[in-house]
Amino acid sequence: MMKVRLMVLSLGLVAVSACSWGQTERAQVKIVGDVPEGVTGKVYLQKFNNKLFDDVDSVEIADGKFSFDETLELPELYGLTTGKEQTPYYLFLEKGEVKVHLDPQQGYRNSTAAGSALQDEFVAYKQQRGVDIGQYIRQHPASLVAAYVLYRDFSYRLTPEQIQEHIALLNEPLQKTVYVDILRDFAKTLDAVSVGKQAPDFSAATPDGGILSLKEVLAQNKYVLIDFWASWCGPCRRENPNVVRAYQTFHDKGFTVLGVSLDKSKEAWLKAIASDGLTWQHVSDLKFWASEPAQLYGVRVIPSNFLVDSTGKIVARNLRGEDLTAFLKEVLEKE
Repeated sequence: MMKVRLMVLSLGLVAVSACSWGQTERAQVKIVGDVPEGVTGKVYLQKFNNKLFDDVDSVEIADGKFSFDETLELPELYGLTTGKEQTPYYLFLEKGEVKVHLDPQQGYRNSTAAGSALQDEFVAYKQQRGVDIGQYIRQHPASLVAAYVLYRDFSYRLTPEQIQEHIALLNEPLQKTVYVDILRDFAKTLDAVSVGKQAPDFSAATPDGGILSLKEVLAQNKYVLIDFWASWCGPCRRENPNVVRAYQTFHDKGFTVLGVSLDKSKEAWLKAIASDGLTWQHVSDLKFWASEPAQLYGVRVIPSNFLVDSTGKIVARNLRGEDLTAFLKEVLEKE
């Protein structure tokens, strides 16, 4: 078992100037907005940071209108929201004035913005289906949006080699941005946890407040499925019955699961464990996407899993449904 220090990869985005994508620039932006009738309270301006949003400022809604006049790092991805616990309206800001209609219904689906060319490009991208990211970058090689979507939407679908190939399609100034630095580090992480490599050890808190390591779990089992999930993740909850069936079928043959939650709320985490009947061992640092075990394993989307044998070697990744059952049947029947 290879013990590796947890390295938190900063996946936050820093600003890049419109003239030189590799440099930051603080510039003035004005946001003039309105909300549908009946929406009251505050509007929060937030900055994208590692799949999360950090508060920048807030203003009161008055007569259905709001405005921000800010000096910000631009161009950059920001968010607007009427509730801090909501996923905000994604908004690429540039120097100048932007007009926004902010509708919090249906996850801000009906919100619109005018005055930012980057936002127009981002909206057009989101309306496409089946995007070929290589082709998209070739069409927009100097675009901050192209760098962002490679980082945000496609990095977890690509091999380390493919990530490097797509980085090479970006114009030279974009090669100097934090997006590319992150992607290069991410490619190294993916390579370190590929099938055939030794699974990095980690420790985290159990539901009862103890500390449990992967090494401890491996010492007692032939195969361990490291299952990254969260109570708030719909696909994870839908996959849980399949994991339960595999656990019940093969546990007495030396198979177990180590659940690693990306939850923020301990209460929600424990409730989901009980509700879904997840009777195996669990850990979580309750850091959401900043989860240290998740970052150690390059987890950018959940559910994700790694099947590890008793020697600590990763033997499979992202086995789901019948694929998990079939794989376990094959390897355990050989022993």
